[in-house]
Amino acid sequence: MLRIEGLTKNFGTLAAVNGVSFEVPDGQMLGIIGRSGAGKSTLLRLLNRLAQPTAGKVYCEGRDVTALKGRELRLWRRQCAMIFQQFNLVPRLDVLSNVLMGRLSYQSTARSLLKLFTAKERALAVVTLERVEMATSILQRADSLSGGSSNVWQLRAR
Repeated sequence: MLRIEGLTKNFGTLAAVNGVSFEVPDGQMLGIIGRSGAGKSTLLRLLNRLAQPTAGKVYCEGRDVTALKGRELRLWRRQCAMIFQQFNLVPRLDVLSNVLMGRLSYQSTARSLLKLFTAKERALAVVTLERVEMATSILQRADSLSGGSSNVWQLRAR
């Protein structure tokens, strides 16, 4: 379970995220919606620890994510995925390959360069694409996809 308690992020006198609290049970999806500038991306950056909260805590399965440092923090980030509004996709690669790029930190540099992913990793990518109704686009090049303006954050199952 993901639990957020009083999460706050201030930039000077501006509170981009102000005392947010919620829980997401295992296996449940959560959509974060709001107007431009409401703090959605900042909230997601706090969850995956790309930004340090001013106050509050993030817990995953009872573990205080906001207290992680060094190697433990890098491992946490490896288990998280955030698709930015700018997407940061490789335009000439297909959708499946772009999704599999999220597995690069789990393998050697040589395997990464050669895009040698296991059958299990490929199956996980396909299941994930099915879950977000993109399986029909699996072989399309990323630069042929329609845009959009959404953020997605997903905690990978261990």
